Amino acid sequence: MITLDDIEDARRRVAPVLVPTPVRHSPALSRLAGRPVLLKPEYLQRTGSFKIRGAYNRISRLPEGMPVVAASAGNHAQGVALAAALTGRRSTIFMPAGASLPKVEATAAYGAEVRLEGQVVDDCIALARRHAEVHGGVYVPPFDDADVIAGQGTVGLELAEEAPDAELVVVPTGGGGLLAGVATAVQHTRPGVRVVGVEASGAPTVATALAAGHPVPLEELRTMADGIAVRSTSTLILELVRAHVAALVTVEEVELSRAMLVLVERAKAVVEPAGAAGMAAVLAGRLPGDGPVVVLLSGGNVDPLLLTRIIEHGLAAAGRYLSLRVVMRDRPGALAALTAELAALGLNVLSVEHHRWGRTLAPDQVEVLVTVETRNEAQHKEVVEALAGRGFVVETLL
Repeated sequence: MITLDDIEDARRRVAPVLVPTPVRHSPALSRLAGRPVLLKPEYLQRTGSFKIRGAYNRISRLPEGMPVVAASAGNHAQGVALAAALTGRRSTIFMPAGASLPKVEATAAYGAEVRLEGQVVDDCIALARRHAEVHGGVYVPPFDDADVIAGQGTVGLELAEEAPDAELVVVPTGGGGLLAGVATAVQHTRPGVRVVGVEASGAPTVATALAAGHPVPLEELRTMADGIAVRSTSTLILELVRAHVAALVTVEEVELSRAMLVLVERAKAVVEPAGAAGMAAVLAGRLPGDGPVVVLLSGGNVDPLLLTRIIEHGLAAAGRYLSLRVVMRDRPGALAALTAELAALGLNVLSVEHHRWGRTLAPDQVEVLVTVETRNEAQHKEVVEALAGRGFVVETLL
């Protein structure tokens, strides 16, 4: 088992290479959540996530010059690559063929040899282990390692000092290394504080293992949060989770999107889907109590293209878009009349499609598909009723 001494030793070792990420209170998010919300911005850490902590704690203990090998979708890859560079050694990182381009480029920029092989992280782990055996070097696991877990646990020591009044700590959870490390540190320093892990509903790795009593490889991973999309955890993680974690909850994809949008708008925090998991659980009301909660924003390495799609998805989920099908008479000025009504309602039109034929249209009718910006879902009903009151046949599409 990982002890408090292990984590305190890790803290002394990693402190010189970290940047401070002090907890801060968010009044805006507190109002939305109905309870005090404090944020631990690990997305501002070196490499854009907490991963440098565990990677450096493990790698800095190796014999001088010993090369390292790792497998990751991005964050662990960057942590290992930087830790290797800081300790003067070579690193080879296996990443999935479909890994985010910015994460691949960032890993290479830290000096690693990047190998794009395998479809998912678990494929890459097998390849990395084999490479280390054949070519020499030490394989650095993303979570199933005592030194890595102790390094991640340094976040928990900081939380205990920076948020002494918190009653709940919320941790994004994939393989469970961060959760195990943070929970161990918090329970040894603030035993009255509960630690809750948050998994994506399409990747409930640790929860599945707990229910079975042993690690169980998931057959399928269905989540955009690649940072917490892991097929299987480990026996060591399960022991620590059983001993120190109060609960595990899951969040849906739409809740991750909403959380990312809220964090951008209200906290000016750009985080990746995995990094937003804790905030998603808070906003969805998955967590008990109404006292202060610390949300660990674990990483911010998100592909700009994915970020654009997710924000669009989050806006739709939050009721900020309204798509309508409007049927009206095919006569000159009809479309102009519709757009004038939308303007009178104070709506900004995002897109318009005009069709003169369709199986449900009469010969003298046209169909208009229009998407507008709205304040929230409550306004949707107001818009539909207003248009219907002016003689338009309206159907909500989104």
